[in-house]
Amino acid sequence: MTSAAVLATLLVHASELSAKDPIAVGDKAPDFELPVQGKDEYVTLSELVEDGPVVVVVLRGYPGYQCPICSRQVSGLFNRTKALTAAAGDQPRRVVLVYPGPENQLDRRADEFMGAKRMPETFVFVRDPDMKMVTEWGLRWDAPRETAYPSTYVIGPGRRVKWSKISHSHGDRATVEDILKGLRQ
Repeated sequence: MTSAAVLATLLVHASELSAKDPIAVGDKAPDFELPVQGKDEYVTLSELVEDGPVVVVVLRGYPGYQCPICSRQVSGLFNRTKALTAAAGDQPRRVVLVYPGPENQLDRRADEFMGAKRMPETFVFVRDPDMKMVTEWGLRWDAPRETAYPSTYVIGPGRRVKWSKISHSHGDRATVEDILKGLRQ
């Protein structure tokens, strides 16, 4: 075998080893510490789950344009805030919207995405600079003009994944009804 062939084989195997599968139901979600958009503060998943289950919605961020499907998904979630909040009785509920992308201009792009939308009290909008969180969670969509696979998780006590839906296309997102079923599990 030539040295070029050996090197090519090693590179293929190294990329397979470094590729991470998305976290799945039953897994312990890696903790994150992400900046809250428009505020000088951070949130961590470990602190959020102390108050009850957390819904984590990973958006596409800014892959060269503002994703209209992400906008529709977020608007649908905002419109059903009461249903999401009441899904598990009197437990507090948080919905975390994750906006991933390259750190350069991410703050400005996240502001553009939210526009004039009013954030419900139980929601928090965070940035994932340089896509560290989505990479760690196995959601990095490493293709031209892509950032992350649109995904939704219900994270319960101990940061355990109770439910998830990962879209490997721009569409096929988790609906509010899907999330409510996940919260009831």
